[in-house]
Amino acid sequence: MVYRAIGLMSGSSLDGLDIVFAEFHENGGKWQFEIKNTACYPYSETWKNKLSGSTGLPALEYLLLDRAYGHYLGQEVNRFIEEHELQFQVALIVSHGHTSFHQPPQMTAQLGDGSAIAAETGLPVISDLRSMDVSFGGQGAPIVPIGELLLMKDYDFFLNLGGIANISVNRDPYIAFDICPANRVLNLLASDLGKPFDKDGAMAAAGRLNPVLLEKLNALEYYERPFPKSLSNNFGTDIIYPLIREEHLSTEDALNTYAVHIGHQVRKAVIKSLSTGDAAKPSPASLLVTGGGAFNTFLIQQLTTLLTDLGITVVKPPDELINFKEALIMAFIGVLRWREEYTVIPSVTGATRASIGGALWNGQEA
Repeated sequence: MVYRAIGLMSGSSLDGLDIVFAEFHENGGKWQFEIKNTACYPYSETWKNKLSGSTGLPALEYLLLDRAYGHYLGQEVNRFIEEHELQFQVALIVSHGHTSFHQPPQMTAQLGDGSAIAAETGLPVISDLRSMDVSFGGQGAPIVPIGELLLMKDYDFFLNLGGIANISVNRDPYIAFDICPANRVLNLLASDLGKPFDKDGAMAAAGRLNPVLLEKLNALEYYERPFPKSLSNNFGTDIIYPLIREEHLSTEDALNTYAVHIGHQVRKAVIKSLSTGDAAKPSPASLLVTGGGAFNTFLIQQLTTLLTDLGITVVKPPDELINFKEALIMAFIGVLRWREEYTVIPSVTGATRASIGGALWNGQEA
């Protein structure tokens, strides 16, 4: 069976809207995929401000933004379809939305009204991918492991370095969790010098490690919590960024120290995810790294150094997968939802059971 779907992903780093058009082939319960077209449409400063400030809005303004952003997403999908001449080829649109509130197990909310996307595109849309899991007591995150398990099972670890760094561990039971803020904080620091991000980690490489700040960062309470666990965007913006600024470091030193901090927490997460015996005895293993942080040469060097003694090789896939893995898996989750199959792994999220997540909006004419 072949499914053709568009996946939309807006990460917490606010660098833009990622769009993927992909084909998924299922044969005897085994899945293969092919990425056909991709795009990243950068957000205007207006949209960046609207999305980053959404949690401070009154209820009515928040709901109006939810609807307006849904219409925006639908218009961008139409642009993508036009640019790549995909008319009559797309069977399904799957939108993650942009996370605003995330307080599991009570609630999670992603901006981008699915009905507005469906109205703009005239196509079936699946949205609100996390809520069902949260209602069953889960974290609703990380959400990508189901795609890793079914589409990319040849690796031992999966590390996504997006706005938030999260890791998946390919073993039985399959586990995954958010590690720490990543690009969301790195980009905020780079913006202090008028840069959207630290290209290739060059500014971090030019800085010096500050041991005092590193110790304070590594001592944050979240890192001692057991998994399953997940982070909201404001952990990076409201807790970590001010903590860094309290030290009055140069931007280069702050970037250097925070990149080292990410490396330390990834190493700690890998060790925590394994039994004591496995962690003590290094064995050959592979870690697939994706997300924008995979292009940060300084950060990748830190990871490589910190994971070598654990017998773990850091693997960077082709740029297309680095950039669009999450949008690809959103499309795949929608396909599973369309087939009425489970879209989350309860051993990852901590939910009481597996569930079929996602709301369906049919924008097609009868």
